[in-house]
Amino acid sequence: MKRLHLVGLIAVALCAASAVHAEGDKARGRTLVYTCNGCHGVPGYSNVYPEYHVPHIAGQNEQYIVNALKSYRTKGGDRKHPTMSAQADSLSNKDIADIAAYLSSLAK
Repeated sequence: MKRLHLVGLIAVALCAASAVHAEGDKARGRTLVYTCNGCHGVPGYSNVYPEYHVPHIAGQNEQYIVNALKSYRTKGGDRKHPTMSAQADSLSNKDIADIAAYLSSLAK
């Protein structure tokens, strides 16, 4: 009986967690990615300092984009890049969800 109760609680928790994750608005995200395209939309673009190849983000996994942008936005986060931190700082959670929904819907 205790196992059945525990399984029920886990199921309720999983349903609640999935309900919290609302899919972003792809149409709105499309209007927000104009600054992203300035670097991430240029074929073969490399940043000068620090020098690295700028990855294309079209078609990337939605949750990956959300996590990356939130990590850039977090002071002392795992991802540190002055330009990306400045961009992410200007985005709300809704902006991030919408951008991620749009970018993840594109073909790689």
